[in-house]
Amino acid sequence: MRTISKTLMFISIMAAAVSCQSSFNATETMELQNNREAVYQEMISNPAQLKEFMELAQQDEEARKIMMQSHMQMMESGKMKEMMGNNPEMKENMKSHMQKMMEENPEMKKKMQSMMVEKMLKSPDGRKMLMQRIHENEEMKKEMMEKMKENPEMMEKMKSKMKDKSSRSEQ
Repeated sequence: MRTISKTLMFISIMAAAVSCQSSFNATETMELQNNREAVYQEMISNPAQLKEFMELAQQDEEARKIMMQSHMQMMESGKMKEMMGNNPEMKENMKSHMQKMMEENPEMKKKMQSMMVEKMLKSPDGRKMLMQRIHENEEMKKEMMEKMKENPEMMEKMKSKMKDKSSRSEQ
């Protein structure tokens, strides 16, 4: 309650000070840490303002990149999984939003796919599941073959693994 009253008092003082000036200068206002915190807190506490801000940020390329980096960090840290586990509606919304974003942004789609592949390759179960998906999906199979042609080392590794498997099965 104290924080709210302090914030409201600060905002009202700032509003009075700003209204006394003939023109408002956002740059000057945002220079002070207290002012920034008050503005941020006001936006966070008002869902309509926060949504409006997020929509504006989505229109700016640099802001969109920053938001995506933040989003990716949340996903990697496990915070996103925890939040979605508690809220199934949020999980569905996130899935549809991610699908839409990947359709609109091929660069993001490639990055997400490469991150998933890297994560899957770290564990034996993940590698097994990845191979299973590649065998089931013709597009993935073609893509993997192209990558293998581009990277001779990968081709050699695959050949040696195939030889190892065949020699184990003969024993």
